[in-house]
Amino acid sequence: MPTISVDKYDLYEALGQKYTTAEFEELCFEFGIELDEDTENEERPIVNGVQEPPQLKIEIPANRYDMLCFEGIALMLNIFRGKQPTPNFRLVQPASGDLHTITVLEDTMKVRPLVGGAILRNIKFTQKSYDSFIALQDKLHANLARNRTLVAIGTHDLDTIKAPFTYEARPPKDISFVPLNQTKKMDGEELMAFYEKDRHLGRYLHIIKDKPLYPVIYDANRVVCSLPPIINSDHSKIGLNTKNIFIECTATDKTKLEIVVNMMVAMFSVYAAEPFTVEPVKIISDHNGQTRISPNLTPRTTTVEVDYLNGCLGLSESAESISKLLSKMALTVKPSSEDPNGLIEVTIPPTRADILQRCDIMEDLGIAYGFNRLPRISVTKTVGAPLTLNKLADIVRLECGMAGWSEVMPLILCSHDENFAWLNRKDDGKTAVRLANPKTAEYQIVRTSLIPGLLKTIRENKGHSVPIRIFETSDVVFKDPTVERKARNERHFAAAWYGKASGFEEVHGLLDRVMAMLRQAFLTHDEGLSTAPDKQIDFEVTPTPSKRDGYWLEPVDESTFFPGRAAAIHVRLGGKTARIGEFGILHPSVLENFDLKYPVSTLEINLEVFL
Repeated sequence: MPTISVDKYDLYEALGQKYTTAEFEELCFEFGIELDEDTENEERPIVNGVQEPPQLKIEIPANRYDMLCFEGIALMLNIFRGKQPTPNFRLVQPASGDLHTITVLEDTMKVRPLVGGAILRNIKFTQKSYDSFIALQDKLHANLARNRTLVAIGTHDLDTIKAPFTYEARPPKDISFVPLNQTKKMDGEELMAFYEKDRHLGRYLHIIKDKPLYPVIYDANRVVCSLPPIINSDHSKIGLNTKNIFIECTATDKTKLEIVVNMMVAMFSVYAAEPFTVEPVKIISDHNGQTRISPNLTPRTTTVEVDYLNGCLGLSESAESISKLLSKMALTVKPSSEDPNGLIEVTIPPTRADILQRCDIMEDLGIAYGFNRLPRISVTKTVGAPLTLNKLADIVRLECGMAGWSEVMPLILCSHDENFAWLNRKDDGKTAVRLANPKTAEYQIVRTSLIPGLLKTIRENKGHSVPIRIFETSDVVFKDPTVERKARNERHFAAAWYGKASGFEEVHGLLDRVMAMLRQAFLTHDEGLSTAPDKQIDFEVTPTPSKRDGYWLEPVDESTFFPGRAAAIHVRLGGKTARIGEFGILHPSVLENFDLKYPVSTLEINLEVFL
């Protein structure tokens, strides 16, 4: 979850009340956020000879974009405490009567096709509110905008540029301007080279660097305002003395574009001469049907059943009582005219983009009522149930744990060599799922066996006393062209014994115990088994209805194991036979590959045949 740092005493002043740390922590808990840290009693950095004021570090739910800044936290807590009504955000026409426009050219469809905008008039910034304004942009970029890939925000001093504006896509060489906080004019290619090693902006260059056209916003005089999503022009830089702010956002996702624009104007329209007013901008984008007025601050309206809200929370509140409680969550609620006792009409402000369904309103009601005050209810009807495969795996896990084996959970990705060459196995190219662009050589494929993970775990714990007995019950993945996704998961169980002796009898005993708990009897040759070993791992099921169910072992000669010290595990279930795995003592070359000095015996079986 995002963590927002706010000045402790500025927030208390905005709330109109001083709190102890425990009291404020309780308030946060009641509202559904969390006080992570109060820095008052800690060492704080000194900047320009002045010690940083005490900070409250507050964890905010990831979908509460309206609380990613000081202004949003103060506003929502004041509404929750009944100290302030829900603001009425309004669009106001400019004094001239003519809206500023952004004309979108069709070439932008090749890079970032969408744009939105708004204007905040007669803003009065202090240093702290200005810093908060910049910080909100950074938080939205990192969170909702996915590091500017989905949305990029540009803010400009409107008094330094001239409308109307155009949003275009042009070759890098044709774009020339002085970037923010720089003095030298650069074209698009020079700018990319200049910021390539920049710790902050360098991570965004890849979004457009290889595109033949770069997106750019011009004013009426062909002055560059910004090169989204990288950087603004120094010409229109905002500062403490900026009075009129032009906000433009370019995007690839329309929903997130609208949310970002709404959050920017809603949070900082409080500093306008007429609070909570916003001047709209007309977007002219006829080629893709996106011509509209931006932003859209019209509240959404929905109806919710009173019985649903009461039933979920175990309450018996009336529509009027529910309406009053939900007003604490910045919602405007009243009993519905259609059914005043059974329905409520909920008006959702533009700041509450997190409310998507009636369950979100039910959650808000639970917060407003107080989760600690909710009655205890016994849930007797539920559709939830554990997967049969997971129940089976839990039986195996429990038995191994009670037998004294330790469970491990290695990663499902591994290197190609670990999965094949280091186990003396060959890759036929039809088995393992490869990553197209692995970040490191250690994560090249999705494992087809649990054994490499167990051996790597032992390697990293060689300092532990021996013997080491570990197991894992988890998925492996195989290519499968017969299914839609071209791959399938398969639940396996594997164990490894590492010690000064071979431990073959240890894994054999574990296999027998697991099979006993799965109600599989051990079959002998007296019970009609063939003596010819099948050396192929094919998992093919063949029907033999005249013979009883159970499992048996057959010797195998595989390069993974020491010659003469390995066996394949076969089962017969419902008259059908299948090879489900193998166990044995690993070959010395395998031990050398994994840097292990003592013998290791391993066991691996496919659990899904028992379903």
